[in-house]
Amino acid sequence: MTHPLPERGGALTRCAVLGSPIAHSLSPVMHHAAYASLGLVDWDYQAYQVDDQELAGFVAGCDATWRGLSLTMPLKFAAMSLGEVDEVAALAGAANTLIFESRGRRVYNTDVGGLVWALQFAGDRPGLDKIETATVLGAGATSRSALVSLGELGARRIAIVARTPAKAERLRGLAAALQIELTIQPWGTDLPKADVLLSTVTAGGADAVADEAAASADVIFDAIYEGWPTALATAADRAGKRVVNGLDLLAGQGAVQVHLMTGQQVDPRLLLDAAHHALTPSPEAF
Repeated sequence: MTHPLPERGGALTRCAVLGSPIAHSLSPVMHHAAYASLGLVDWDYQAYQVDDQELAGFVAGCDATWRGLSLTMPLKFAAMSLGEVDEVAALAGAANTLIFESRGRRVYNTDVGGLVWALQFAGDRPGLDKIETATVLGAGATSRSALVSLGELGARRIAIVARTPAKAERLRGLAAALQIELTIQPWGTDLPKADVLLSTVTAGGADAVADEAAASADVIFDAIYEGWPTALATAADRAGKRVVNGLDLLAGQGAVQVHLMTGQQVDPRLLLDAAHHALTPSPEAF
């Protein structure tokens, strides 16, 4: 679906990623690679340090040269009040993309589509066209988008494994809306067998259960991409499992953002290659 561009006040169309912290973001590298492949020489994409208290003011100050914003933590909840909310963002309860349209602002969640792409196509082994069962480690902000993504892939039974099970109870309403049978179990209990296991916990959070987690599912997703490979990824690779990481998700959701912002399609693998290149130390570094 192509979205109407607002009238521009200058020659440059501007996009950006906002967040706090933001210096580490790979989004500028990925989006610029997309622009180059699409021949969009008059498009620019930068990173700005913006917290949730500053977001509304930043958005209000964007003139007609602005087309879109990528929004990372801690902005994904504050963004929900800044435009018409897309259906997927409403389900996920968070938005990571804001588009300036001629008729106003609209907010989207591209993490859902990005994770669907990552599970289907990323990695070095065949992906998942459809799944029945899944396990999610963690009950934080990412877990909600994970449930929506898994629902799109056909999951009907999902186990949430949480250090604070009461926190995971907030996901029951979403699971019911998605017609998913949800079970919640405390951290440290035996993991069920599943088609896919998604770790949404912070770096090091799954290290102690890496071997058990890797053995419990055919496909292992670890939201971490810095400090790769993680203990979970290493265990999964050793067990011969297909491994997907946060960088695959980042590329998948970035490609959806490029489409929303430019109206043109780009292969997520192009963004993924740009990110890998950016993360590879140059010979001069040694």
